[in-house]
This record gives sequence, C-alpha cells and structure tokens, in this order.
Amino acid sequence: MIKKILAVGLFFNGMFSGIFAQAYSWEKLPVAQLPSFKKDTINIKTFGAKNDGVTLNTKSINSAIAAISKKGGGVVVVPEGIWLTGPVEMQSNVNLHLKAGSMLLFTKDFDQYPLVEGFYEGRRAARNQSPVYGTNLTNIAITGKGVVDGNGDVWRMVGRDRLTASEWKKKVASGGMVSADEKLWYPSAKTKKAHEEKRSMLLEPGKSLTDFEDIKDYLRPNLIVFINCNRVLLEGVTFQNSPAWNLHPIMCSNITLKNVTVKNPEYAQNGDGIDLESCKNFLLEDCTFDVGDDAICIKSGKDEEGRKRGMPTENGVVRNCIVYKGHGGFVVGSEMSGGARNIFVENCLFMGTDKGLRFKTTRGRGGVVEHIYARNIFMKDIVQEAIFFDMYYFVKSPTDGERKVTPEVNEGTPVFRKVFMENIVCEGANKGIFIRGLPEMNVQDIHMKKMTLTSKIGAEIIEGTGIYMKNITLNSTVKTPVVLVENSHEVWVKSLEHPATDSLFELKGTPAAELKIQKN
Repeated sequence: MIKKILAVGLFFNGMFSGIFAQAYSWEKLPVAQLPSFKKDTINIKTFGAKNDGVTLNTKSINSAIAAISKKGGGVVVVPEGIWLTGPVEMQSNVNLHLKAGSMLLFTKDFDQYPLVEGFYEGRRAARNQSPVYGTNLTNIAITGKGVVDGNGDVWRMVGRDRLTASEWKKKVASGGMVSADEKLWYPSAKTKKAHEEKRSMLLEPGKSLTDFEDIKDYLRPNLIVFINCNRVLLEGVTFQNSPAWNLHPIMCSNITLKNVTVKNPEYAQNGDGIDLESCKNFLLEDCTFDVGDDAICIKSGKDEEGRKRGMPTENGVVRNCIVYKGHGGFVVGSEMSGGARNIFVENCLFMGTDKGLRFKTTRGRGGVVEHIYARNIFMKDIVQEAIFFDMYYFVKSPTDGERKVTPEVNEGTPVFRKVFMENIVCEGANKGIFIRGLPEMNVQDIHMKKMTLTSKIGAEIIEGTGIYMKNITLNSTVKTPVVLVENSHEVWVKSLEHPATDSLFELKGTPAAELKIQKN
C-alpha cells in the first residue's frame, strides 16, 4: 500500500515552486571542439609492423606516428590483426585509426615501460610509462572499431576471494608469487615487496625516480594518459584490461568520447573507466562502461597539491551512457581539490553498480563542487545507495555516543552545493538517498525532483542544509522511518509518496533538525 504524506506544516507554494523554477539550465550546454585531420594516411605495416601477436612493434608504430605528424598530420592505420607493442607515444595532428578486427596488445614485459613522473590519485608519483600517452599535444584521436588491450592482469595483485577456485589455480600457475597466508597473488617479487612494506609511489621532496626501481612493477600505469592536450577524440574503440585506470585525460580541454566501450574485470583494483581530471569542455556520448571501480569519474587533484594547481573540471556533458558493473555510475571525487562545476548528466542507465550518482570527499581535500545537473537517470540493482553524498570518505564518522569536535572551516574544507536532479528512477538498492555532510560544512542546496526509488531503506539526511525534495516516491521495505533527518536544516519536502507506515520521519540531533512538509 502506497499513500501520500500528510501535511505537517504548510508554507507558500510560490516559494517552493520558485526554488525549482531556477534549478535547471539545460538550454545552453557546454561544447567541446572536435579535432580535424589531413587525409594523408600511413599504414603501420609500411614501417615493418607484423600482426602475428609475437613481434614487438613498438618502434614501427611510433615511427609511423612520428612520420605523419612531421608531415603536418593525418591518419595512422592499424589494420586487422594482433599487434604486440610497448608504449605508444601520440603526436599532434594524428588520428590513430584501428580497423575492425585489430587489437593493440601491450606487452607483458615490464622492462618495456620506463619509469616516469606521473600522477597517482591527483598527486605527483612515480609510474611506469602508460601504454598510450601524450603531453602538450593538439588535435589527436584514437578512432575505429578495434581494441586497445593493456594486458592488465599481468600487473594487478588479486585476492583469492575475488576468483573462483579454477581461476585462482590458473593465476598461481601463470607465475608470480603468493602471500604467506595464500590469500593474495602478486605479479612479481617487486610488487610483493612494495605491498608488504606499504611503500608509497608519491614523488615527495627529496625523492627521485631511481628511488623506486626496487618496486617498479608495483607502479601500475593507467592505460591512456593525455596531459595538457587540446582537442582530443576517442571514438568507436574498445579500451580494456587496463593495469590501473583506463582513460585518464589530465589538464586537457575539448575532449570528446563517442561510442567508446571501456571494460575491466570486476576484481580490477583501481580499474576506473574514465577519470577526467582538471579538464574543461568535454562530451561523453553513447559510451558503455563495465569496470572494476568507478565508471565515469570527475576529479581535479588531491589535497594541497590539487588546490595549488587550482584547475577545476568544468563545462562537460555526459549523455546516453550505459554502466554495468562499477563502484559508481557517475562519480565526483574523492580527489576534487581543484573543484568541479557546470557538468550535465542525462539519459544514462546504471545496472549493478555499487552506487549510482556518487559524490565523495573528506576533510583536507578542499575544493568546491557546484552546479552539477542530472536528469533522466535510470538504475537497476544498485548494491548500496542510488544517490550518495558523503564527506567522510574513508574516514569513520562520529557515532551518537562519541564526543564530536568540529574543526574550523579552512582551505581544506570541501564543499558540495547546488546539485540538481530530476526524473531519477531506481529499481532496487539498499538505500535510496544518503546525504552526509560535515558539521562545519553541510552538504548544501541539493534539489531532487520527480524521483521513484525502490530500496530497502528510504532516505537519510545528515548534516544537510537546503535539501529540497518534490514529487518523490520512496518505495522502502524498511518502514520505520522512511526518512531520517539528523542535524539538518531547511529540509523541504513537497508531495512525498511512501509505503504505509507509523513512522514516516525521524528527526534527530542537537540542535533539532528542521523540516518543512507540504502535501501538494
């Protein structure tokens, strides 16, 4: 039985309507400029490449790319076949085009990947060279109907509990090493050493790349890394089996992904789909993700280093995308210290992800996330929360009985505000809505309109200010209460439908939470 909520308190219709009337700005979406290329074409076979899956073609492929770039640009064709290679360096004005039936397969030989200065979760770090990389480039693309395979399984540790008995047996037989308790497989002795000694990969003051040689294999590369590039296109290609993150444009502008498929095993640690870090003007359209971590991620650097960079990820559109497995469908954070703003997400389908729309941060990050818009988002079988805001990422929040110390607001205080969601449907989740801010910086100004969420638990709003809900259906199976409001203020609810229950709202906290409710 579903019933509408009774009016506990009334306030002006005009006030509530005015809030939502100004909430959405879909008329003028950001635009990403596309690259353009000369028609000149070079086939990698011209430079001696062989498609037998055995010959190492690194020199041939890079020579073809360099040659056409030197002539002013054009298309480098990768024909049908399996092309084994080491790292591929992109050049300006080059479209690397993979024909149907082609695969760029990156070698298992760790020695082919030199140690370089890169980034790990928003901070300077020692990494192995990425399989495909480019810095300070203009006008680049990877297109076609082929596959880019990073051979990630040879890089990743994996727990025995993540594999079937036969998969574990095969993994151990492939080489590498096993932990003393036989619960973890390591690709090599260097990886085992780094993990057991809890070695950091960060390039802190006084550290050089030579200091990481003894743990080199542990420094897994991201599959595709473009740094400070302009007009980037990825279209039609399948990117899969990345050692760490899959696609990582950082400090780039005018990025377009169309009809791209991104795949990783479910157990792939740090197996993100795409991480847009400190980027501006981007479009993700008609893409499919099935990965081992967050799928579509918005980032902008971590902590002081990210704040010093000061480059938000901004002016982007994500639409018509499908996400299967993943820790989150669309995600902001947790490395968002440079901020994120003016991002539009629409017409997306998330199936079987841990969380749906996921916003995460913690004290020390800093950064302002604002003007994020999401509409027409449909979810099924979400493992945890459909809509999730949490400012205690990887940190235990105080329990009711603990003494709570509220820090002062400073440059490390993160901000989530001005997020607008409309027409959201979730069929199956543990929790429909979860919002948890900080006492010194609540999650603020969140607008949710026209939602039907079927979940075990309805909604929990903790340390929120300005949480506006209109035309919401919470089909929760745990009915006492449907909505928890704790230490929150200006929580306005208009037209809430819910299962019949004796306890619709529970208000907790000191000072008492503030709630305004209207029937229609």
